[in-house]
Amino acid sequence: MNFVIDNSVVMRWFFGDGKPQDLSYARAVLDAMKSADATVPAIWGFEVANVVSRAEAQGIVTEARSEAFLEMLAGIAIEVDGTSAAHALSATLNLARRYKLSAYDASYLELALRRGIALATLDTDLRKAAKKAGVEILLV
Repeated sequence: MNFVIDNSVVMRWFFGDGKPQDLSYARAVLDAMKSADATVPAIWGFEVANVVSRAEAQGIVTEARSEAFLEMLAGIAIEVDGTSAAHALSATLNLARRYKLSAYDASYLELALRRGIALATLDTDLRKAAKKAGVEILLV
């Protein structure tokens, strides 16, 4: 089983906060990655870096904590889709317009649609858009 993983799930691993059901979902997605392949659009690394740098700047986490998290990410199999940027000004933009999503969120939806695979996300708007677009939400 392959799926697209949204940064909203990955950040639950980093912060360990949120609603209990969100934390449970994020842990289950991480467990699912032991036997499944996760993929992300090319923007994902920038999103992770942005959240990490802002959390450090706000004193929420230390640089040491961030480095430990980034090492953990480097140790798990997450494929970065190299062709996401080629779709940014066409399919991704159209999905952002149609479903009133940020282009960043639309890139996850575009990737799931293009590959015909499920989407793992905790983002409410992205979940609604995925449902309307016919993309399965990963249930774990």
